[in-house]
Amino acid sequence: MNNSETMMVGVQAGAVSFVDEGVEKVLDIFQQKAAANTVVLTTFTHGRGLAGRQMPGVKFPDHGSMESDEANFYGGNYATPHPEYYKDTIIKVPHAPDLGKFDVLEALAGPAKKRNMKVICGFEDQWRTEVPGVSECLEVDLMGRRANTLCLFNPNVRAFWRALVTDTVRSYDVDGIMLFNERNGPLLNALGASHFQAIEPGKVTCFCEFHVAEAKRLGIDVARAKEGYSKLAVYIRASLKGQRPSDGYYVGFERLLLEYPEIVAWDRLFDKGKHEVLNEVYAAAKAVRKETQVGFHIEHVNSFNPFFRATRDYAELAVKADFLKIVVYNNCGGERYANFIRNIGSTLFRDVPLEELMRMNNRLLNYSNEAALDQLATAGLSSDYVFREMQRAKAGVEGKCGVVAGIDVNIPTSEGSRKASPEDTYAATLAALKAGSDGIVLSRKYSEMMLGNIEGAGRALRETIKK
Repeated sequence: MNNSETMMVGVQAGAVSFVDEGVEKVLDIFQQKAAANTVVLTTFTHGRGLAGRQMPGVKFPDHGSMESDEANFYGGNYATPHPEYYKDTIIKVPHAPDLGKFDVLEALAGPAKKRNMKVICGFEDQWRTEVPGVSECLEVDLMGRRANTLCLFNPNVRAFWRALVTDTVRSYDVDGIMLFNERNGPLLNALGASHFQAIEPGKVTCFCEFHVAEAKRLGIDVARAKEGYSKLAVYIRASLKGQRPSDGYYVGFERLLLEYPEIVAWDRLFDKGKHEVLNEVYAAAKAVRKETQVGFHIEHVNSFNPFFRATRDYAELAVKADFLKIVVYNNCGGERYANFIRNIGSTLFRDVPLEELMRMNNRLLNYSNEAALDQLATAGLSSDYVFREMQRAKAGVEGKCGVVAGIDVNIPTSEGSRKASPEDTYAATLAALKAGSDGIVLSRKYSEMMLGNIEGAGRALRETIKK
């Protein structure tokens, strides 16, 4: 599908960029520098990863406002919510107050259509607890405390996502929806088996009434699940202190899983809820307009965590979507992969020296020629990593849906870690295209991207399309 008519060439952007720089100017940049035909527009979120200006403490890019909006960022719906669609949910998200009355979908409608550019609305599962109705829908952790995430089995949460999709597709002339949900199940969260550094097994979720009711309906022993996760928490905290079980760290972990199969059952229950939300988002969009394209963002942990990979079968996901956006962020990927190795090396694989652990994991993932652990954050992951991951995705979906590559353009990394360059962005984009990617989405948000890097992606696209 490597041609200009069928390929999605998108740039992720938040509403603030169109206010700061003007709609026409931003669309000019997208078309002229990135060869883009699509705006992946963050329409709903309360998080700063996809919305707002540059993240606090990170150098501003060479365009847009150079003033931080950290103090007044709030989030919400950057379009205009229509109350009649939300009557079946207690969650009432207002129009985002950050940018006054600015309705980003209304502002983009005419200019995008005039340029024959598509608009894909990005919805992110990020919330503020003070939003009306949200506090009643929060997950409950192992210790009985309210979390800051929403339970995917709560009927009000399900109704909200259906309402948001229906409202947006019916009220605006948009081309598609992309759902961002980067949450892991309780087992991986307990182990810290991601690139996030905090490991706190007592905070695993969810044990609210709706989650418990679904578990009982499926015949899962709730008391045993709680007991299993409580013992897992004891094991993890002891491992973090270097208190080795008599038979070793991994055997201790495996023994817990054998004694309490409910641990895995509860983890799979989370995945069931997440996949049911995907099904409902897809159905809601298609019910309004069949040609609406529905896609899902596949988070980065899928790339370097074999445990997570096992729970995310591309062939299964492919029947729920028109396209999957596969995160292949190679610059920040080195830092993130290194964090993941150190996390799992501090618990269930603590008996394995970290370099050996990474070499084993590389074998499991079919990684080759990546930097050593102590150099990984500085070196990042290679363009060959991008190529292999997109080949894997193409093979995995079995032709049932499209796959587009999420390309890292200046995603913030720690001091001393790899930073994007135009040549790197060019190489990563080219690698994805050579792997047969059905599209490219420059990520995470335009307000943190350097123009030269955007141009690097555009150069790779133009060269490929010419061929």
